[in-house]
Amino acid sequence: MLIACPYCGPRDQAEFTYQGDATRKRPDPASTDSAAWEAYVYDRANPAGNHREYWQHAGGCRSHLVVTRDTLTHEISSVAFAREAM
Repeated sequence: MLIACPYCGPRDQAEFTYQGDATRKRPDPASTDSAAWEAYVYDRANPAGNHREYWQHAGGCRSHLVVTRDTLTHEISSVAFAREAM
């Protein structure tokens, strides 16, 4: 799988580290709602189709990226710097 880093260009997936689901919303840091924090930490969806994910170009420029990837075919439809994508 090739990931097109916006800074370095297309690179093999081996240079990248998966950082997690980019669609999850973190509860308010001041929240004491333990159910909301448990859901954030432990509940995971297993979507089929396009999904936004965080990746880091650990073997290159070290940028954090948001990658939209089809979880069935692994086809990547978009890559953007995380600071610009959110």
